Amino acid sequence: MVRPSRPDLEVVGVFNPGAIRYGKEIILLLRVAEAPVKRAENEVAAAVFDHSSGKLEIKRWSRDTPGIDVSDPRTIILDGRMWLTSISHFRLARSTDGIHFDVDATPAMQAATELEAFGVEDPRITLLDGTYWINYTAVSQHGIATGLASTRDFRTYQRHGIIFSPPNRDVTIFPDRIAGRYAALHRPMPEGLGEPAIWIAWSPDLFDWGHHLPVASARRNTWDDLKIGGGAVPFHVKAGSTDAWLAIYHGVTRTPLTYSLGALLLDGRDPSKVLGRSRDPILAPEAPYEREGFFAKVVFTCGAIPEGDLVRVYYGAADGVTAVADLSVSDILAGLE
Repeated sequence: MVRPSRPDLEVVGVFNPGAIRYGKEIILLLRVAEAPVKRAENEVAAAVFDHSSGKLEIKRWSRDTPGIDVSDPRTIILDGRMWLTSISHFRLARSTDGIHFDVDATPAMQAATELEAFGVEDPRITLLDGTYWINYTAVSQHGIATGLASTRDFRTYQRHGIIFSPPNRDVTIFPDRIAGRYAALHRPMPEGLGEPAIWIAWSPDLFDWGHHLPVASARRNTWDDLKIGGGAVPFHVKAGSTDAWLAIYHGVTRTPLTYSLGALLLDGRDPSKVLGRSRDPILAPEAPYEREGFFAKVVFTCGAIPEGDLVRVYYGAADGVTAVADLSVSDILAGLE
């Protein structure tokens, strides 16, 4: 059981962990969502980090407040402003077998800046040159951005600021330089014109990103016909005689609204080129804890551990719990088109 970070909060979800092998252990960086404990039945509340005071504050309203919109259980809208009913932080979990985890009692990373006022979400972990780079979603009134942090020991963390400005999320940084440069998949979220799609960007130093190109988008009449976005950090595979990257991504079915997982096979030297893509989901919500919950019919991954033909996928189910699935890389490759 994951305990709340303070007495006036309650844990409402533990999901979408980043995953990495660290020595003899498997490390999960769990997204822990907390909501203010209600003091009255007719109350709605939001926890917000105040960067001027450096403290987490609780804002409370009555459901009868004139003009308030609480039709979506995830948000509170009042006077043209939006608040979130939960705020997320990261909690470290350790395991020697990848199944049974010990979870730290206190947050590893939590909201600490104005651009993280509504929390930090959906971490991905990439090992590069002995440093573990953590990119994550930073949420605030300014929008949904992507932040970057690093650690060498999972005890102390250094923040490096925003690397993709709003609205952008689902960033996955490749675990090797490619032709001397760093690469990352990301997902801009256009409004009005355009659709959410997976793009690639390049960087000389992990901090400044450019040379953006679209890689993949939603497909009509398929399981990912509404939108797609990044998932776990890509990893090396051999597809026949071809060196390639396998990127597990999420795709959304329009009707009924369903989040599933698929795979992209990307060229090893130029990952902007798609060599193959899943005909059908490699993981879809089927179990009760995937089909029912805070956000039903959802499986969503931020972390996977490949080892030979096995890839162990850690994923969030229904935006409430963390689950794990062992998949065959050869089966995934056989299901590409």
